[in-house]
Amino acid sequence: MNKKLEFTVNSPGSRLDRYIAEHCQISRAYAQQLIGEGQITVNGNRSKASHRLAVGDRVVAIIPPPSPISLAPEDIPLKVVYEDSDLIVVDKPAGLLVHPAAGQRTGTLVNALLARCPDLQGIDGSVRPGIVHRLDKNTSGLMVVAKNDAAQMSLSRQIKQRSITKGYLALVAGRLSPERGAIEAPVGRHPKDRKRMAVVSGGREARTQYRVIKYLNGYTLLEAMPETGRTHQIRVHFSAIGHPVLGDPVYGKKSPLLGRQFLHAHRLGFRLPSTGEFVEFRAELPPDLEEVLAHLTTEATR
Repeated sequence: MNKKLEFTVNSPGSRLDRYIAEHCQISRAYAQQLIGEGQITVNGNRSKASHRLAVGDRVVAIIPPPSPISLAPEDIPLKVVYEDSDLIVVDKPAGLLVHPAAGQRTGTLVNALLARCPDLQGIDGSVRPGIVHRLDKNTSGLMVVAKNDAAQMSLSRQIKQRSITKGYLALVAGRLSPERGAIEAPVGRHPKDRKRMAVVSGGREARTQYRVIKYLNGYTLLEAMPETGRTHQIRVHFSAIGHPVLGDPVYGKKSPLLGRQFLHAHRLGFRLPSTGEFVEFRAELPPDLEEVLAHLTTEATR
């Protein structure tokens, strides 16, 4: 059944899409979709998403029930680090795709989450319900997923404001110096290979802080702290300065030590949507990455 919401504007100047997103607790993209479908009226008339509201305007929103998404819940084991009524934090294993893509509609994190949290299907009717950030298929570690529209908006807002903290453990080639620093270089599509990203003039602003943890027999173990969230940002940035991530076949090269890139999201902090309390979670290195460190440590002592 449709849900009808009515509002009287008491302050001028807001764009209609922003007003609807805020007052109906939905994403701005979904608000724009509803406006385009004529589900939102201002003083009884259809309006554009960019329409500026005036004091006294009467806004009516018809929110249809979410359409069922064509994804099957699947009983895929998940390592849950934290869960409440608003969100779930999982430690994603390497090899698990986050959401369906061309050629793969099953066996993803979203399929697993739909089995555990059926209400995810109600978030914007999206094929990526609750996903506010993602990890590459072969990157392991912490992800937070929203369970409802309000939580998704809160987390998305924190990402936009760069108040969510993230820390990744990475093993890169060579001896990185200095031991603390930041890489600032714009990231965009590779000019000759659209499937890859690269540091390019005119790309989107990207900044990654880092600190060296230790040097290991020709490699550097470090914590990378991205301040922006560009696609493949950490992998692109360290490759661009001559220190590609170990085992990265796209921005470095394959390694006999590891069948995937040595990149693990081990730290994630944000404010809980319900209380505003800041929380931080940590995930230990998975066994395959621990084995690489143990091997390099042993080699260094021979």
